[in-house]
Amino acid sequence: MDELTRWVLSVDRRVLVMRALETNSAFSASDIASRSGRSVQNISRALHELEEQGLIECLTPDKPSWKRYLLTPRGRTVLDDLKASELIA
Repeated sequence: MDELTRWVLSVDRRVLVMRALETNSAFSASDIASRSGRSVQNISRALHELEEQGLIECLTPDKPSWKRYLLTPRGRTVLDDLKASELIA
C-alpha cells in the first residue's frame, strides 16, 4: 500500500467523502454532510485535505459557497485500489 492510500485511510472522513463522490456526481459539503450525518465542518475539512492531495477537484472554485466537488482520475485510482485491496467495501 502506498503512502497516499495510507494517508486516505488514516482518517475516516476522507474515505467517507471519496465514497460519496464515487458515483461521478458532484456534491457540496452540505450534500455529503446531510447524507452521512457528519457536520459540514468535518466534511469541509476532508474536502480541503483531499483537494490539496489532488484526489478531488472543485468544479465551482469561484463561488464563495455551495462549491461542488468531483473525484479526479488520481482519486478514482486510489479509491479503486482501496476496494481491490478489500480495505473498504
